[in-house]
Amino acid sequence: MSNAKEPMTEYGYKKLMNELNDLKKKQRPETVIELDIARSHGDLKENAEYHAAKERLAFIDGRIGELSDLVSRAQVIDPTTYEHEKIRFGSTIMLENLETNEEVTYTIVGSTESNPDRGLISYYSPLAIQLMGRGEGEEVTIKLPSGKQVYEVLEVAYREINFEG
Repeated sequence: MSNAKEPMTEYGYKKLMNELNDLKKKQRPETVIELDIARSHGDLKENAEYHAAKERLAFIDGRIGELSDLVSRAQVIDPTTYEHEKIRFGSTIMLENLETNEEVTYTIVGSTESNPDRGLISYYSPLAIQLMGRGEGEEVTIKLPSGKQVYEVLEVAYREINFEG
């Protein structure tokens, strides 16, 4: 566990808090009851319900620890409060691969919110790190695991993110 701040949107923070509250107030108490009921059935060595509940409780406790750590380090950032003339947290970027002429669009979000398949990339991803501070019209050589690629930054803007769909 690190002390580094974890940037995230308000949506990401609320999502973490909702999961943490659900685990603490609903799932954990229910699992403790299941464990007590299973324990009352006797011989614990061959009691599948007991072992399943015990494993589930361990998983829940581990997840509560992870989420508590993330929440304690959360730095909620509202990207609507600043200009997006340069790429930064919350920016939506349209890039053109100068080799293939393929255009791609990404939005830079917190690591807990990232979903590359939906164009949401982590603030800590190699791509985002190399794009930070760049502006429209700039050419950027990006070093990725697949090799170097040259992109032109076509657009930097703020767009409301639909995390649900």
